[in-house]
Amino acid sequence: MDNTQILGYLGALVVGLVLGLIGGGGSILTVPLLVYLLGYNPIIATAYSLFVVGITSLIGTFQKYKKGLLDITTGLAFSFPSFVAVYLSRRYLVPNIPDTLLTLGSLSFTKEMGIMIFFSIIMLISSISMIKNKKNGNAPDYKQAYYKTFIQGLIIGTITGIIGAGGGFLYVPALVLWAKIPMKKAVGTSLIIVTINSLIGFTGDMQTIDIDWVFLLSFSFISILGILVGVYLSKFIDGNKLKKSFGVFTLIMAIYIVYREINL
Repeated sequence: MDNTQILGYLGALVVGLVLGLIGGGGSILTVPLLVYLLGYNPIIATAYSLFVVGITSLIGTFQKYKKGLLDITTGLAFSFPSFVAVYLSRRYLVPNIPDTLLTLGSLSFTKEMGIMIFFSIIMLISSISMIKNKKNGNAPDYKQAYYKTFIQGLIIGTITGIIGAGGGFLYVPALVLWAKIPMKKAVGTSLIIVTINSLIGFTGDMQTIDIDWVFLLSFSFISILGILVGVYLSKFIDGNKLKKSFGVFTLIMAIYIVYREINL
């Protein structure tokens, strides 16, 4: 095992740690890690990300459930439209995006570049919403109309299907800002949605790409160890500080991805 692979597996541990702490962000690390450090193309990387984040989130969901930090009803309400959108996106939309999106003289804007740039834009929007939000983490007990939840689930599901994310970094803000769920419960609830979205989305990829199961399972196992540690540590961290840190982390990763794509 060379140094790059060792760093990759250490990154897998951090992926799980981040998921355990903030209920999202696993794909924010997993996709750049697989693309820039381990050399996978973005199509494979986003597929692997769905599996890693899905399996890891499943363990995290169980841990959060034991601590009473889940709103199962809201989580399932978001999950149904989301997983439909994620599956259809991964099975039909992503494989049919043209390899070259735009050509300007000698410069070509490829499908892979497009996915990574779109990924970074969504991360940027999400990070700003979390950093600027001033609402208290203990939001009032108010539930929005289901049709709004359904539409939001479809939109976020399609986005996360394209970028190969579980969607935690989008669902945590959605649950806090729209569903009015306190931050720590939103983190736990997002894991339900992330688990369902990711694993169903990955089934779409299984029909279109070859999977290196030895690598994928070993990477996932290390991420599971990370999420167990992250869930334990999360009980010592204030929910509002967690939200701000989540936003700053996402912003930094968005800027880094844009920098890498522009300078390739």
